[in-house]
Amino acid sequence: MNGTLNKVMLIGRLGSDVKLTYFEKDNCIGQVPLATDESYTDKATQQRVENTQWHNIVLYNKLAERVAQYAKKGDLLYVEGRLRTRQYQAQDGTTRYVTEVVALDTNFLSPKKGNLQEPSAVATDTQPPVSGGGVPF
Repeated sequence: MNGTLNKVMLIGRLGSDVKLTYFEKDNCIGQVPLATDESYTDKATQQRVENTQWHNIVLYNKLAERVAQYAKKGDLLYVEGRLRTRQYQAQDGTTRYVTEVVALDTNFLSPKKGNLQEPSAVATDTQPPVSGGGVPF
C-alpha cells in the first residue's frame, strides 16, 4: 500500500448534549464525548468485566448543528471520521495533548421518542476546517 489511512468508525452513546460554539460567518464547532463499551468474562475469576472508553468527538458547521438538534445525552450514534492530536498550554504552563475524532459522517441509531419528525439518517459535512486551536473540552 503506497498511501496512508486515518479512519475511525465508532458506535457509542453520547456522554452529554453537543456543546456548540459559533464564530465568524455562521461557522460553528460542536464537541461531545462518546462512550464505547466492551465486556468479557475473566477466565481466572469467571467475573464479567466491562470497560468503557471515552472519545472526544469534534463536529463542524451543519453536521454539528444537525447532531446537536437531533441527538441528546445517552443516544446511540454512529460516527465516522479521522483522528487528530493537538497540543495546548494548560493554565499551569505545561503542554498538554488531546486526541480527538473529527467527525465527517454520522448516523442516528436511537429511535426517536414522541411525535418529533425523524431526521435524515445520515448527516455529513464535507469540508471541516484543517486545524483548530482552542481549549479542550
